[in-house]
Amino acid sequence: MDDLLNLKGVKQKILVVAVEFKRERKIWLAQDILEEMKALAEACEAEVVGEFICKVDKPSANNLIGKGKVEEIKSLCDNIGDVDIIIFSEDIKGSQQRNLEEYIGKTVIDRTRLILDIFARRATTREGKTQVELAQLQYLLPRLIGHGVDMSQQGGGIGTLGPGETKLEIDRRRISQRIDKLKRELKGMVTDREVTRSRRKENHVPLISLVGYTNAGKSTLMNALTGANQRTQDGLFTTLASLSRQWNLPNNQKAILSDTVGFMHDLPHNLIESFKATLEEVQQADLLLHVVDLSNPNFKHMYEAVIEVLTQLGANEKPTIVVFNKIDRLPERIPLKDIGTNFEKAVIISALSKENLEELINMVTVILDEGMAQVNVLIPMNRADLVGFIHENADVISKEYQEDGCHLTCRISKHFLGSLRPFLLDSIEDKDVNEKY
Repeated sequence: MDDLLNLKGVKQKILVVAVEFKRERKIWLAQDILEEMKALAEACEAEVVGEFICKVDKPSANNLIGKGKVEEIKSLCDNIGDVDIIIFSEDIKGSQQRNLEEYIGKTVIDRTRLILDIFARRATTREGKTQVELAQLQYLLPRLIGHGVDMSQQGGGIGTLGPGETKLEIDRRRISQRIDKLKRELKGMVTDREVTRSRRKENHVPLISLVGYTNAGKSTLMNALTGANQRTQDGLFTTLASLSRQWNLPNNQKAILSDTVGFMHDLPHNLIESFKATLEEVQQADLLLHVVDLSNPNFKHMYEAVIEVLTQLGANEKPTIVVFNKIDRLPERIPLKDIGTNFEKAVIISALSKENLEELINMVTVILDEGMAQVNVLIPMNRADLVGFIHENADVISKEYQEDGCHLTCRISKHFLGSLRPFLLDSIEDKDVNEKY
């Protein structure tokens, strides 16, 4: 497929249009939407040459925004003189897109299509490419009816990369068949992840998932906590593939820290559906670290947008630490109490400079420590394997070799008490311990 973002090395000229329906009340201001759309366009290596806020009473069936506003946009394009693509903040139906393009004489796409294009560029793994293609086809399918010659044109700019747009003869039946095939492929791809997840559960290793708005600094935090050397970049949706790393906590407890795709307000439903297999890491997590970019003026709205996506995933009630990140970008430090919202567990850090990182680590350790128990054990001399097991999976407080064996005091996951039961020197209530070792 052609490079949709930078056709023949020439940056495409973009006009972004924020549509605001007066009868709808939204927490995001039109200007904020414009700024985010400009960042999305820049993530496509495009050049934003103009912006327009369009306030209308209600959607128009023919053009989304009404003929008068369409004329204003056409006039603005004529004045700018160099516009390749117009991007609308609201979803556009196929017939509306055709009408707008015929009248204005420019390529028209919507924000959803722009996000899909970014994902198409960022996807590097086989699973990621399959997920993106599925989302693109599901987006395209309802827009086939009434779409004419514009879908038959070979293109390489924003809004032109995607299955179904390079051959006119692709119809609804063939796309539906392709969607079914992609769903089957994705179902098969989750097998390895399920095996890994089952192994983790057998070993009783807690899973901690990083979640947050795109560009909140999750990958930087992953690197700071685990030394993962994950690629980082100041931009939107730089991480699509799920990444998991072992994290050794100060009490010697092991955890798995998982990072995945960032969220965004009004994230296309097709993307959430397509990436559900990857996002299962969030659903399976024992603890969430909700990373928030404190340096962004809209950080509260971003926080709410992430909560909305977590609710869709059924993960909004999981134990969560809110991690306010990027204090290194603030002119002065903001106390947690001054943020204006009450959180059960929260911390302010800089993942980049590692400021207050110890506070976050200690908070995680305390939460996971609730599943730990302090015990005294006596391991016979012929069970050196158990001594090694304790050192590997517990926080050893003291150890002493005596004639009757190795005496240890340690803090260890309650799940492992079953395997240590014959060697316990304490009387412990352990109704739900794991008997298997």
